[in-house]
Amino acid sequence: MDRLDSMSMLVTVVEAGSLSAAARLLDTPLTTVSRKISVLEEHLKTQLLTRSSRRISLTDAGRSYVAACKRILEDVGEAERIAAGEYTAPKGELSVTAPIVFGRLHLVPVLADFLRAYPDIDVRLTLSNRQVNLTEEGIDAALRVGDLPDSAMIATRVGTIRRVFAASPLYLKARGIPRTRADLIGHDCIGVQGFTGSDFWSVADDGEIPVRYRLIVNSTDAACEAAKEGMGIVSVFSHHVASNFQDGTLVSVLPDFKRQTLPLSLVRGAREYLPLKLRAFLDFATPRLKARLAAEA
Repeated sequence: MDRLDSMSMLVTVVEAGSLSAAARLLDTPLTTVSRKISVLEEHLKTQLLTRSSRRISLTDAGRSYVAACKRILEDVGEAERIAAGEYTAPKGELSVTAPIVFGRLHLVPVLADFLRAYPDIDVRLTLSNRQVNLTEEGIDAALRVGDLPDSAMIATRVGTIRRVFAASPLYLKARGIPRTRADLIGHDCIGVQGFTGSDFWSVADDGEIPVRYRLIVNSTDAACEAAKEGMGIVSVFSHHVASNFQDGTLVSVLPDFKRQTLPLSLVRGAREYLPLKLRAFLDFATPRLKARLAAEA
């Protein structure tokens, strides 16, 4: 039995949620996956998984064993990266995650220059508004919006982003331009699931403005498109609408009103050894992201 292979397969099964899902991810026959887990359980003389027709769950012994497997596999991966030279030359695959819109607008251009400067480094970029666990998902670096909780992560501030109100000139011509915060209450508004409150907009100093949403979407891009169509006022981060402000399809509403600002940080795990590919990325990306955010402020 290949112990490391069995450990890795067990971790994949647990993370995928079922034997069949793991088989698809591994491109391995389901019978092979099931047999290897059974052989591992026989070797350990204990049951690791409770199986049902649809999903699996870990036994108490399984939970502690899987946690140990993850640590062992990470240590082996670290040793392989050292042996492959990732700590003596900037090369290998780098895994990075960032919020969807900010990553598309600001990180992708920086990565394009980075890849040209470092031909021996490949990048796997995951754009997601979900807060990814760097350790569990094998991420080298992440861009995070907002105050960071105390953790073992090491963060470098690259700037701040702010929220803005925006609407199309057509909408404002038809409905009038809000002059005060209270004026927003009578306007049609566009909400973004997970980004704006269920019936309010956040402002500075933890204040809230009650609003009436005529449209709620699950994408900031869609919300901005709806605003361009004259469907109402939207509250988003400034980088979401920077190009629209430049071409005039959207204009700032209450531009002098104090809005919430949030820090943007480049985060990495605390590691004893920092691969040169990661050090190269941090040194390259940090000043360039700072410059892009400063130009947008």
